[in-house]
Amino acid sequence: MTAPALSAEQTACIAMLRFVASKTAGAAPDTQQMAILLDAAADHFERTGRLVPPSAAPELTARALAGFAAFLQKQILPEAVAHANTTAERQLRFAIDLAMETVHQLLTQIAPLPEAGQPS
Repeated sequence: MTAPALSAEQTACIAMLRFVASKTAGAAPDTQQMAILLDAAADHFERTGRLVPPSAAPELTARALAGFAAFLQKQILPEAVAHANTTAERQLRFAIDLAMETVHQLLTQIAPLPEAGQPS
């Protein structure tokens, strides 16, 4: 299978995932496991154009991606905005949106939303 052509935003997202995953030396075991999942998500995204493999541990992967998105939004995005770096801002917003969209998909796998008109 040929790897898909990736946009600049997708390539930057992969690099951000790998960067965050690499910053967990000496962290707690659950944090290290989330870093492994972020790195695996980057690899899968690079190969397939999809962020998370279907067999990934959905709860821990969702937690890892939510943390990734929160880190980018709270720590990195304000710097890009403050320096008027529109390219970085666009790439960061893409990564944050994609991560949170994937969190939603993973959490829906765990506990599907009730159908319209059905009691929750």
